[in-house]
Amino acid sequence: MSLDDPAHVLSAETDLPWNHPLAGGLSRLGRRVKQGDRRHPWMLDTALVAVVALMFCLPDLVDDDGRRRGFDNSFIHLPWPATVALQAGLVLPLLWRRRRPTLAFALIAAVFFVQAGLGVWLRADVALLISLYSLVLHGQLKRLPVACAVTLTALGLFALRLPSQVPVLDALFVLFSTITAAVALGFVVRIRRAQLAVLRDRAARLEIERDQRSRLAAAAERTRVAREMHDIIGHNLSVIITLADGGAYATDLAPERGKQALLLIGDTGRQALGELRRMLGVLRVQTPAPDAPELSPQPGVADLDALCARIRAAGPQVVYRTGGEPAALDRGVQLTVYRVVQEALTNALKHAGHDTRVELAVNVEESRVHIDCHDTGPGSATSGPAPSHDEGHGLAGMRERAALYHGTVTAGPAPGGGWTVRATLDTTPLTGRTGGAAA
Repeated sequence: MSLDDPAHVLSAETDLPWNHPLAGGLSRLGRRVKQGDRRHPWMLDTALVAVVALMFCLPDLVDDDGRRRGFDNSFIHLPWPATVALQAGLVLPLLWRRRRPTLAFALIAAVFFVQAGLGVWLRADVALLISLYSLVLHGQLKRLPVACAVTLTALGLFALRLPSQVPVLDALFVLFSTITAAVALGFVVRIRRAQLAVLRDRAARLEIERDQRSRLAAAAERTRVAREMHDIIGHNLSVIITLADGGAYATDLAPERGKQALLLIGDTGRQALGELRRMLGVLRVQTPAPDAPELSPQPGVADLDALCARIRAAGPQVVYRTGGEPAALDRGVQLTVYRVVQEALTNALKHAGHDTRVELAVNVEESRVHIDCHDTGPGSATSGPAPSHDEGHGLAGMRERAALYHGTVTAGPAPGGGWTVRATLDTTPLTGRTGGAAA
């Protein structure tokens, strides 16, 4: 069987220790214990004291004669009240082993030294190792060397009183190994908890970053949709309003001109509806119906002639010139060029009126596209100062679109009158930048 075989991989994953049913049961038990400890903090420490009392204190009271015979009477025997008092001094401080680990260890060590001075050995002395483990896990590590030295001294006194047939060095080795095991276990659990805390903190930060990215993406999408809606609806409504005003004025004087204005209004409205449907169709993630209307593609440089024709129909004179090969531009660049020109012509129509003259030039030079749109301002029949082009959503949208191609947009009054809009786009391909970014 190959190592890359799926069955072999599945078998290897099943054989992992943490996938064993016993490991799963222990993990669930640990989670329940933690949940109960959070609800009742004293319960776990009380249970530990009860277990130590049953396993190590009760045998000293029940089978004391057998214990003394096992150590060849090397240790003295105290009456049971004194024994219970020493056991209580060793076991009860474990109730504070997590909240005050240093204090608990000091109390247990003090009782142990009293016990050693009296020449008494008790099974409850295991509380000294438990308190040392708790000090490593919950206490300040700077106090650990002193605690280890105290423990080693206390257990060394115990080793010196062992029967002569037990070598002192062997006893010290066993006791030193026991101390090392308690300290190592405390370090393992402490490091593991620190790792889990770091992982939880990292997961929380990643979740926050994910939410932030989602909000930024939603804000960027709202900005893009607002820009598209402004370009589509704002332009076409400006043309429709101008045509409607001109048609209403010409209805009495030249009915044919009024009819022509109505037809142009219909064409402009249908085009606006088509672009709006295209945009909404992109926003809706669903399968189109078989009888759904056909959506027009994104406009490009080739559609600038029709755009200029619609503006001319509204009254302004538009002179459109091109240089280079605009048709060879990327579709994203063409859409940006179209939207910038559309906004510039719409502003000329709104602010300069239908008697203005607009000169539009789109030139492609190597890796750059230059757009120049200049209107002559209101016609001679218009009285009063020329209205200024405010920097609203339109100009901000043009700058946002140009920024996608490291371009710039400038707009302002021309020296000889009127208004000029100049835009420059950089068409040099960049890593990670696609033509769809302009959409």
